[in-house]
Amino acid sequence: MFVAITGTPGTGKSSVAAVLSSRGYHVVDLDAEAEKLGLIETDASGDRLVDVDALGRALRVPTKIAFFTAYYAHRMPVNATIVLRCHPRALRERLEARGWPAEKVQENVEAEAIDIVLQEAVEEGSPVFEIDMTRLTPAEGADAVLGILQGRIRGHEPGSIDWSEEVLSWY
Repeated sequence: MFVAITGTPGTGKSSVAAVLSSRGYHVVDLDAEAEKLGLIETDASGDRLVDVDALGRALRVPTKIAFFTAYYAHRMPVNATIVLRCHPRALRERLEARGWPAEKVQENVEAEAIDIVLQEAVEEGSPVFEIDMTRLTPAEGADAVLGILQGRIRGHEPGSIDWSEEVLSWY
């Protein structure tokens, strides 16, 4: 079973993946794999672009269960997708604390607010679930991921997290 842990940058993917790894689960950092395989290019604006299709074909996972993590993990051949979410105001704070340029912060906050990654994940076709990481610790997020895989899906269905009031407050 391959599980995508995906979401807008800053939602907690790396932190949750680190907890899962520390608990003995096989976690594949897709960016690191793409780098090793020479499947990342940098465009004129400095954005790093991954050849996701080539990565999906080239990726070899030696375990029966693995978690794939990246903002594009939902585009990999997986059995289930878990989208980590974060309230747009909290996400803005996280990305600003990382020193991101204002334009990239705004772009990612808007993407989170209007569910871009969730919509893309649903279109891919595997079962999709979402977790609000706004107030969860990475360990609590990892527990929620494992809970979903054990069938505790109530409240994690696509569309269960709604930032529309936040978006409307922008106007």
